[in-house]
Amino acid sequence: MNALPSAVFLDRDGTIIRDLTYLSRPEQVELLDGAAEAITRINAALVPVVVVTNQSGIGRGYFSEAGYKWTEQRLDELLAERGAHIDATYYCPHMPEDRCKCRKPDTLLFERAAADLGIDLRSALFIGDRFRDIEPAIRVGARGVLVPTATTPRDEIARAMASARVADSLSTALDWYLCTN
Repeated sequence: MNALPSAVFLDRDGTIIRDLTYLSRPEQVELLDGAAEAITRINAALVPVVVVTNQSGIGRGYFSEAGYKWTEQRLDELLAERGAHIDATYYCPHMPEDRCKCRKPDTLLFERAAADLGIDLRSALFIGDRFRDIEPAIRVGARGVLVPTATTPRDEIARAMASARVADSLSTALDWYLCTN
């Protein structure tokens, strides 16, 4: 029997919503097929759903933090319409060249979430469409699952196959870790 994860950390763009590269307007938010249902499953298991996302468009000046917050609010609305919710969201507004500690694959935002929500990082589940989304799982000794999209680089899929798991869908990833029998 597998124990339920202490939390499920999800990437946003490419995992929950369509990745439009620098999404900045609420009307652009589009749930991926099965994402709301997957989050509903996590909610039903009483496991916190935490989104951790890199948003370098803020640092690049493509959109403001207020613009980001509006898209976050729209995502929450779309999920609520389908009976799902995200418990907390953490985002890095910096560009990669800023070399901050909050940008994935660094673990600072995950550590903040763990402190804020009382999460044991080692027993959490990390899911995303890029290797940088699951690399923090490897760094903290947790479980990570890559759910690749058409834009996920092949070398990242190979890295994930060597050090974590690769699933064909968010639902499949949850099948592996939300089963309690």
